Amino acid sequence: MYDVIIIGAGCTGFAAAMYSGRFKMKTLILGELIGGLITWTDSVENYPGFNKITGQELADKLRNHALEYKIDFKELRVARIEKTKNGFNVYAKNQKFLGKTILFATGTEIKKLNVKGEGILTNRGVHFCALCDGYAYQNKIIAVVGGSDSAAKEALVLSNYGKKIYMIHRGNEIHPEPINYEQIKNKKNIGIITNTNVLEINGKEKVESITLDRPYKNSKQLKLDAVFVAIGHIPMSNMAKALGVKLNEKSEIIIDRESKTNIPGVFAAGDVADSKFKQAITGVGEAVNAVYSAYEFINKK
Repeated sequence: MYDVIIIGAGCTGFAAAMYSGRFKMKTLILGELIGGLITWTDSVENYPGFNKITGQELADKLRNHALEYKIDFKELRVARIEKTKNGFNVYAKNQKFLGKTILFATGTEIKKLNVKGEGILTNRGVHFCALCDGYAYQNKIIAVVGGSDSAAKEALVLSNYGKKIYMIHRGNEIHPEPINYEQIKNKKNIGIITNTNVLEINGKEKVESITLDRPYKNSKQLKLDAVFVAIGHIPMSNMAKALGVKLNEKSEIIIDRESKTNIPGVFAAGDVADSKFKQAITGVGEAVNAVYSAYEFINKK
């Protein structure tokens, strides 16, 4: 039986595994997307100790650090978790793992626009990762839908490839971090369209245009070659909910200052939890708290 089973193989999950390894807890980490969504980030400039590092590089460093300890890592998708008298059963790909405690570090998944044309044109002009797919649109016209800091970062990456980048946001103004907002304003090929929604993505074999809910330059049709969606994320908390873990109205796992949930022996950290400010560094901090709480839970029994 494992002392802790960590669900999620992103920065938060591997940070947790590193600390549980240091505590000499028998540890299993399970997850599919190794490194998590931060691997889609071109430049991380707000993680202490690194002036600038790619998301993939940061994830690799955390993973390699964790694997220096005697932990088990399996690249498996968890199907379900059940509470038992002595702990928890975790089922993944016809395998069952037993754990004394569970740590959810499942993160989030990309939120989609859910408009006509998005599904059929995904990977044919509709994308969700500028770092992954931006290179294919050299000297093209591109839309980034969203007004957050993540959307701004997507636009900045795409500005290195595209002829013209439109940031389209439903609100009155975009809300990136100030340092990124300055870069946006200084990029001559980035334009901002506010108070506007995308109603439809048009094209037969590939993206050809989008339909807006209000005119831009006297037309609701905007011709372009690609649409990158960056409107936020959805917490991957369904498994926790099925276990009886309490969620807030955003479907985030509710935790206290020690990363404890309402169920004894179940902890959560990172983007799936209800922390207001979500960053790699805050997720790592919550992971450390979660592991220490799990360590105390096991040793008090």
